[in-house]
Amino acid sequence: MFKNTIPSAEITPEAVYLKRRDFMKGSLLGLSALGVGAGSLLATSPALANQPLSPLQYQKVKALAQSGFYTDEALTPYDDVKRYNNFYEFGMDKTDPAKYAEAMTVDPWSIAIEGEVAKPASYQLEDILSWVDLEERIYRLRCVEAWSMVIPWVGFPLAELIKKVQPTAKAKYIQFETLARRSEMRGMRSLTSIIDWPYREGLRMDEAMNPLAFLATGLYGRELPKQNGAPIRLVLPWKYGFKSIKSIVKIRFLEKQPYTTWQDLAPEEYGFYANVNPEVDHPRWSQKFERRLPSSFFAPNRIPTEMFNGYGEQVAHLYKNMNLKKYY
Repeated sequence: MFKNTIPSAEITPEAVYLKRRDFMKGSLLGLSALGVGAGSLLATSPALANQPLSPLQYQKVKALAQSGFYTDEALTPYDDVKRYNNFYEFGMDKTDPAKYAEAMTVDPWSIAIEGEVAKPASYQLEDILSWVDLEERIYRLRCVEAWSMVIPWVGFPLAELIKKVQPTAKAKYIQFETLARRSEMRGMRSLTSIIDWPYREGLRMDEAMNPLAFLATGLYGRELPKQNGAPIRLVLPWKYGFKSIKSIVKIRFLEKQPYTTWQDLAPEEYGFYANVNPEVDHPRWSQKFERRLPSSFFAPNRIPTEMFNGYGEQVAHLYKNMNLKKYY
């Protein structure tokens, strides 16, 4: 694992981070104290990208790219990342979360750990963060609606949390649950909402333990915006975006495959696995191409979609001998 090798301060020109409490401030600022972030420089500055890297910098960038933790594709601008979202608790329009998520209270925040686990409890987020070292990863994000982004996340591997709470031998799956607070989430109060709140998602245990699976507490070197899933969300870059559940308040370790919101709502459209697969179309649109944001009607920025969103080397073994058209 190559931790803290891309300092967030190198990704944006801003030198001061916005943080969640003093702990988050210290953790995120710690990323910028580790020296030159060759990966971030390459991703954001053509002038710097043309400068030769030292052998050590080169090896770090190469290792990060091979691990899947880094891509040198152009980053989606911060303003686009924070204003174009699906977070239906705040409304169905892409701009609704940015308009209304500020009403959500994120401090204090705790996560309930339940089920087949040796250490069930309600843990304060500050305590969870004290167990880990924050790091940065630049991942592609592919939405099932056929748009995509490239985002520099700050957080820690999901596997680190799992190991800390010690799941039992019976734990074969994990279910995640989003905050459901009607007083602060106007989308939940909508008379047209058809979602059975709270929003839930799930993974097989081996998927959750994969090194790519990531719990994000920030992006672009900043505290995670509320509309992007503050204060902590899941990021699974090889799966469609709806699997990367936001604003997590509960994690259950289960023996059997869990209920998930979209699979329950429209099972013919949204499967449990939801791996990015250009060969399996959504019933209402093709998945062979995507719009890489930012894009417009006159400049759609249309690119081919890759199997597992380009992370096949890291995750294909999880689905060996599975029929990925049946188990979509």
